[in-house]
Amino acid sequence: MKVIFLKDVPRVGKKYDTKEINDGYAMNFLLPRKLAEIATPKAIAELEKRKKEIVVEREIQEELLLKNLEEIKNKTITITGKANEKGSLFSAIHKKEIIDEMKTKHNAEINEECIILKKPIKEIGEFEIPIEIRGKKSSFKLKIEKI
Repeated sequence: MKVIFLKDVPRVGKKYDTKEINDGYAMNFLLPRKLAEIATPKAIAELEKRKKEIVVEREIQEELLLKNLEEIKNKTITITGKANEKGSLFSAIHKKEIIDEMKTKHNAEINEECIILKKPIKEIGEFEIPIEIRGKKSSFKLKIEKI
């Protein structure tokens, strides 16, 4: 039986793949759990339409990400945190805090995967944070201050 996968199924198929599957497996496992649907001509046509929409949506998202990359290029983001006299923070600054601060201060949305941070920041100071989006690289300054 030919089916279209609606979700990723490990070791069987990925979302939007069309594949020939055993009838019993499709009828007893995939279809009842809504992991796949039968590949009728109408369903295949809808799938092609969905794939085109996804491609257009990805292009728009990429343009927005690149626009955000240019906006952030020369910006400085300031985050405050509690620290001791030596300048060590009591709690580390992670990617999520950096992203939240970018959203509130500069209205720029960037995915966590785009920020290249080898380890959380645990001290006060200025840091150059690299960003990579689809092969394009940039960076911004992150200033950590003591409360």
